[in-house]
Amino acid sequence: MNAQRNTTQLREMFWSSTDAIGGNVQRKQFSDGYEDQELFVSVFILQDKDHVLTCIYEICAYRRMGDDNVVARLGSMKALLGIVAGAGASYGIYKLVSGRAGDAGVNRKKSAKSVTIQPGSLMAKVSGFKVVSKSDNLDPSADTESSDIFSKSAASLEPRHLSMLLSLLQSSPNPEERRKVLVTLGNAAAFTVNQDLLREFGGLHIIAGFLSDPSPEIRVQTLNALNNLSMNVRNQEQLKIYVPSVMQMIEMSPVNSDLQLAALRLLTNVSVTDNHQHLMKNSITLLLSLLVVSNEVLQIQVLKVLVNLSSNPDLMDDIVQAQAPASLILLFDGCTSTSVLLRLLFFVGYLRAWRPSAQVAEALRRRQDSLYCVLLDGSSQLHRKLPLLLSHPDEEVKSQVARLLT
Repeated sequence: MNAQRNTTQLREMFWSSTDAIGGNVQRKQFSDGYEDQELFVSVFILQDKDHVLTCIYEICAYRRMGDDNVVARLGSMKALLGIVAGAGASYGIYKLVSGRAGDAGVNRKKSAKSVTIQPGSLMAKVSGFKVVSKSDNLDPSADTESSDIFSKSAASLEPRHLSMLLSLLQSSPNPEERRKVLVTLGNAAAFTVNQDLLREFGGLHIIAGFLSDPSPEIRVQTLNALNNLSMNVRNQEQLKIYVPSVMQMIEMSPVNSDLQLAALRLLTNVSVTDNHQHLMKNSITLLLSLLVVSNEVLQIQVLKVLVNLSSNPDLMDDIVQAQAPASLILLFDGCTSTSVLLRLLFFVGYLRAWRPSAQVAEALRRRQDSLYCVLLDGSSQLHRKLPLLLSHPDEEVKSQVARLLT
């Protein structure tokens, strides 16, 4: 099932809600239920020291229970993880044993901001930069007009500006300049017309090339830009080849780091449809292990990916066979964040809709470290913990628990 919504309508709606989150930073967000999906759009806008308008735009979806389920095959995951009650230990062991195994237009909100070009600034660098692509279709006077590139909002950037930014990204030896260019490209990629243009300019592979940059901050901004670009289905066809690298980045990065969060946001977009979910099926154990050691923000993002994957019946056999930490059961508790708990319940709902044959179920019971044994088997502690959640203060949590118990 595709989690799609009219892009123009979404953008019009999220601009209506704004709240200041400190300093020169503003956060504009909109959350809306749409049929059986939850859509979330968030824009963060700030001004950096060169007065460059910057934003990160995210759209994620998770499907509610009631559809068929998905699951991912573990493949050749190592057997050393076993049943580990300690969350930290299970994630640590996973990392030790797994090694490096890989697994047109829209309505725009235009803002007019006059800025001064400062010597050495990114604007000064881009000013007059020669266009490298689509020159046949561009105004020959683009070089003399490009000095206002960063005085425009992301919605009003023209094709020649995007081409200039891609040229600067490839040629600049300065890490800070590259970071600023990536931020600006990520900002522009929040708009469908720019997503298409950047693909046509070859920009997706240019930007993705910085996934291996030595600077963590540049890698984060690269992921943010790719996250916005991945909202375009045609772009996903090109970006899918980078999924193994993104999974490896999640595995090798510090827990709760900006790198892990940005990488998971990208995977959330890529996993919204069934087209490329199979590319993540060998990383279910990694996601489950991360779920029990991370903070609330990261847990939510991990669960968005898991819920998306579990909505695909073709992956269910793989998901239930994945090794899972025994401590996963501890998250089904009233002390767990409501946002995390709800997504856990949706995830379990998809898993329970799967019906294994008697032969498969018996084989899974012999693997005490499988997700099937931890959450689905008759001996699972989940059967004891779910009734306790009927007294949870949140009505939606109680409703989802009641559905699981019937």
